[in-house]
Amino acid sequence: MSAPPAIAVTRLNHAFGVGEAERQVLFDVALEIPRGALVVLMGASGSGKTTLLTLLGCLREVQQGSVRVLGTELNDASEQVMVALRRRFGFIFQAHNLHESLTALQNVRMGLDVHGPAPGADDAAAHVLRLLGLGERLDYKPRRLSGGQKQRVAVARALVGNPEVVFADEPTAALDKESGFEVVALLRRLAKQRGTTTLMVTHDTRILDLADRIIVMEDGRVKEGG
Repeated sequence: MSAPPAIAVTRLNHAFGVGEAERQVLFDVALEIPRGALVVLMGASGSGKTTLLTLLGCLREVQQGSVRVLGTELNDASEQVMVALRRRFGFIFQAHNLHESLTALQNVRMGLDVHGPAPGADDAAAHVLRLLGLGERLDYKPRRLSGGQKQRVAVARALVGNPEVVFADEPTAALDKESGFEVVALLRRLAKQRGTTTLMVTHDTRILDLADRIIVMEDGRVKEGG
């Protein structure tokens, strides 16, 4: 018997605003993403990519339709259920959202602190920073890091807790070609070695060859790859 998908969406609709100001942004979206897949989500600005990502990541409430992530239905899910699920995810955003007063190592440790005190947390944080080429920057605060280095710290923070699902919104936008490729290659290795599922919103055509699947959205609808 095959394993259930990491993500299963059927008849998902979503709107912003109320009354005359209501604007629908997702229309009858349906897709399945198997566990351990690296999936790229593409489409023009305003096509609904980021809205879909935030719904799947338990950052917005599902209004209409079914969204199941790691076997849990999100429509009408309690805040307690949503919080518990978010702890099983890793998030990478275009804005790195680092704490300016903390070092790279301390920022990455925050990815483990949500689970409570963890023995060996510093070693785990240092390990993933070294994987991303930042072994010489462990004690640097964000003001001493380049934009690309800050983004790699944010990637490390998302990955240090060995998440089951990674949601990434333009994770390579601030990176040069080589660094962007290294980040996506690491996500692909995690997919194959640990069964991590990654859903990545990107306009970066440089990394498409690394994806297991490409989903294209247009005007709030899945047009290809769902």
